[in-house]
Amino acid sequence: MKWIKWLYPGLNLKRWLFLFGLGTVLSCVGVTLIFNYQFVGLIEALVFNFISYVGGEFYQSTITALGLFNVVVGIFFMCYGGARVVKTVIRSVMPGEKESLRELIFTQQKLDKGPSVVVIGGGTGLSVLLRGIKLITNNCTAVVTTADDGGSSGRLRKEMGIIPPGDMRNCLVALADTEPVMERAMQYRFHDSEFLSGHSLGNLFIAAMSDLEGNMEDGLAAISEILKVHGRVWPSTSENIQLKAQMDDGSVVIGESAITASPHKIVRLMTEPENPKASQRAVDAILHADAIILGPGSLYTSVLASLIVPGIRDAVVKSKAVKIYVCNVMTQPGETDGYGAYEHVETLVNHMGAQALDYVVVNVQKAKPEQIAKYKEEGAEPVSPDIDKIEKLGIEAVPAKLLNDSDLVRHNPQKLAKCIIALIYRLRLFGRGVRFFDYFFARQTMQELRNHGKAAKNTEKES
Repeated sequence: MKWIKWLYPGLNLKRWLFLFGLGTVLSCVGVTLIFNYQFVGLIEALVFNFISYVGGEFYQSTITALGLFNVVVGIFFMCYGGARVVKTVIRSVMPGEKESLRELIFTQQKLDKGPSVVVIGGGTGLSVLLRGIKLITNNCTAVVTTADDGGSSGRLRKEMGIIPPGDMRNCLVALADTEPVMERAMQYRFHDSEFLSGHSLGNLFIAAMSDLEGNMEDGLAAISEILKVHGRVWPSTSENIQLKAQMDDGSVVIGESAITASPHKIVRLMTEPENPKASQRAVDAILHADAIILGPGSLYTSVLASLIVPGIRDAVVKSKAVKIYVCNVMTQPGETDGYGAYEHVETLVNHMGAQALDYVVVNVQKAKPEQIAKYKEEGAEPVSPDIDKIEKLGIEAVPAKLLNDSDLVRHNPQKLAKCIIALIYRLRLFGRGVRFFDYFFARQTMQELRNHGKAAKNTEKES
């Protein structure tokens, strides 16, 4: 019988199960003494000699007091024994976990009941956002561009005929529960090898799993289970597409690398082939989302590269979710030279074919002069917030101080996540689908984000 295994030596469970059972018996006896003591004559005979000196008139009250004592002691034994049983099980299935059981349960419940968020884009910006989003919810889906044609991803694309795994690798690492250790392994690049030099271990792992499972999406699902990913990562399309851009001089440039290297301004972004089929899993996630976040990331080669896939674009426009665009903090040479936040939004709306955005998150925190000077040498400059211009389009601009405390001018994951969760919970509390516990989850999430931000600052100081 399988239940016998619970009694095997060394499980550290029998003593606490016995204590729990003893507490249950004591509680039952106590309740019986209080409400129906005449049916426990045996117990009455045993205790009578100890309490007879108090007098007959106090007999019943003494029995009642004894019953109350049994109930209290029994409940204590049940609670303590049950807690130790659960703690033993938790320590066995989650070794090394330092959080209290209460914190573990509350955090897991909060994440499981968190809003359904879909993030669309690619590149470094998307992974930065996901590091904050995974502190908010387990119901997160990253829809990632598959148009990369450079580096390790480009080589695997040509040699194996798979869609480029680089951006998907970054998203999986960002959402992984074992992020610090796994990131070093997944991002490791081989050196001094004729065939492997330049390849990252993560790209090869994704390529291997996609081959093992039969397709890229099933491979990503398997990797998500292995890495304990807080959410899902899906490609915008499983077809082998190339980006194609019409430039301001009338020329057409094909390939992501060629587009960013062109000296001309991008007028329109397209794909080759023209109408690739969208990932059905990505479309379903968009249609059932509470919030859709576009960006941050390269406007054309990351955000729009996913959004111009017809099925993805149509699903975003059709979805009833709140739609948030997170504008970049710096312009990108070869893509958005001279763009402010308004030009970013205008380009998005033009390619979507409809104004579907509810909010635009813009950074109003100024970078350090030495940072601006360094970026200026590379042809980049801060993106102006353009709040008044954006609001004339019927979109609410959300100004926030979002910069990281590093040498690079990038979004701070905790600051950005706090801004996003404030928007989402504001809608859930006061607009779309109020739930009683949302207020408490929101407060707990904000506190966790503050703690993570402090921990990140301390780590930077130590390093």
